[in-house]
Amino acid sequence: MQRTRFPLGTGVAWGHERANRTQSLRRSQPASQAQAFRPPIDFEPFAGGADPARVSEAAHLAAQALVRHGRDSDDPVITERLVKLADEQGLEAIAEMWAESPARSLPGALWRLYALRAATVQDPERISVYFRAGKDTAQVSHVVAGAAEPPGADEMRTMADAILSGAFDGEFDVALERSAAFCRVVALGQATIADGAELGNEAHASKLTRNSHQLVKTAEDLEHAANAWRLGELD
Repeated sequence: MQRTRFPLGTGVAWGHERANRTQSLRRSQPASQAQAFRPPIDFEPFAGGADPARVSEAAHLAAQALVRHGRDSDDPVITERLVKLADEQGLEAIAEMWAESPARSLPGALWRLYALRAATVQDPERISVYFRAGKDTAQVSHVVAGAAEPPGADEMRTMADAILSGAFDGEFDVALERSAAFCRVVALGQATIADGAELGNEAHASKLTRNSHQLVKTAEDLEHAANAWRLGELD
C-alpha cells in the first residue's frame, strides 16, 4: 500500500500551515470528497460527518482498548505491532479515530504520540538537526527525552519508537513526558535556527518560529495529559 508522505512542514506542530490549504480544498470539493480528505497530521477540526457525541465516544473507547491491550500484554511482538500501527494501517486511519479528539484526552494524547513518531520516522535527518540545535540549551528536556549521543537520524528513529513503545510496555505518563520533552528540544532547536536564518531567509525563519511555538503547545498538552493520567483523570 502506498503511504502518504508528509514533509516536516506537516505534523503535530510542524504543519499547521497546511490548515488554510485544507480549508480551501474543502470549499472547492464536492461534499463527499471534502469529507474524505484529511491531511495526515492536521489537528484542525473537520466539519460535518457523524454525530460528534458518537464519534467522541468511539474515539475514547478505541483509545482505552488499545492502551489496555498493550499494557495487559507482556509480548514484545504485540508492543511492536502497536508501535507500528500507523505504518501498517496508514496514519490517516489513526487520524480518522483520534485527530478530532481534545488534545488533553486519552485519544488526543495517543494521536500526538503516533503523529510525532510518524513525522520523526519520515524525516529523521532533519529532526536530528533541530534536536542537536536545541539539546544543549534544553538540557533537562534533552535528558528526559532520552536520545542517545550523538543524536543523529538513527538515534531519532530509535527514540521515537522507544517513546511510543513505553506507552504500552512502560509507564504511560512517562511516555507522554518523554514525548513532551522531545517536543521542547526540537522546538528550541527550530527557534535557534530561525534566529540565525532571519537575515538570509525571513520566510523560512518565520515558518520555523511558528512551528516552534506550536510544538511548545503540543508539549504542554502532553505534560497536562501525563499529569491527568497519574491522577486517574485521563479518559
